[in-house]
Amino acid sequence: MNYKLNILALAFIFILSGCNQKSEKKTGGGWFFKKHEKEIVKIDTLAYQKKLKALANGDTTGLWPNHLRSYPLDGAILPFKRIVAYYGNLYSKKMGILGEYPPKEVWKRLNVEVAAWKKADSTTPVQPAIHYIAVVAQGIPMKDGKYCKRMPDVQIDSALAIAKMGNAIVFLDIQVAQSNVQHEVPLLEKYLKMPQVHLAIDPEFSMKDGGIPGHKIGTMDAADINFCSAYLAKLVRDNNLIPKILIVHRFTQGMVRNYKNIVLHPEVQIVMNMDGWGEPVLKHSTYILYIRKEPVQFTGFKLFYKNDLRKPPHRMLTPPELMKLKPQPIYIQYQ
Repeated sequence: MNYKLNILALAFIFILSGCNQKSEKKTGGGWFFKKHEKEIVKIDTLAYQKKLKALANGDTTGLWPNHLRSYPLDGAILPFKRIVAYYGNLYSKKMGILGEYPPKEVWKRLNVEVAAWKKADSTTPVQPAIHYIAVVAQGIPMKDGKYCKRMPDVQIDSALAIAKMGNAIVFLDIQVAQSNVQHEVPLLEKYLKMPQVHLAIDPEFSMKDGGIPGHKIGTMDAADINFCSAYLAKLVRDNNLIPKILIVHRFTQGMVRNYKNIVLHPEVQIVMNMDGWGEPVLKHSTYILYIRKEPVQFTGFKLFYKNDLRKPPHRMLTPPELMKLKPQPIYIQYQ
């Protein structure tokens, strides 16, 4: 099944900027909140349980809600807000809407989606987000031979600046290619220490067999996800932050292995994000097979402005339609 754009077409987009390019520009995260500040909302365990049951949306499989006995630290965003994110890379118009339009137009369009979700679910406030691909898988090897392009600080700083325009949170997305999360995540630590910055990982481009990204779909194990979660949990504890969110992309069985071994931490909230493209019936079945049937914690759903329209009925799913899913996704991503 063809779910994603072939990454080989993008292989030469990033050649002009070096893998290890650094910027001396200072970055800051003080505009968002830390755990000790007045804006932090203490977790109401009864409200948390009630919201999880509401998200289960009458599911009768017995799988949802699946974590009523575990609670996050104070200040947790999920499940009290629904995150609506714009995805992409500032270097490329082909990788998502972030690279297609200037920042003001991005926000004009993102605000339309935010308003649509507020209308579809008036009980859940919407948290806007910028989901930026900070490590991009390539069809050719980089200087270190790992087939991944690490974005320079100046580009990540630009993504943070765009987010600040709308008081959005930020996700830094990692496509490890022939590298691994153990190497790539720590390279972004100075950003992940910022209270508004969270992490996403994409198993599709994790080539554990040494293959070239884009030739076949990659995979990650629960151990990879557990490393990321434990790493984020330590950052939260050490820097007195609100819980981090970890997005894990998935649209096939093999992309995530041994899901039952994924460990939950009160400092980290994990979202399994269905990011396959296609017609509505295909997206529904993918969500049921790989997200609903293999519960971890929270769920997400990705919508493609172009790819979802390729086949009949040539339309994207709407917020009211997604609200009918069991469970309801609490993270929505647009590409």
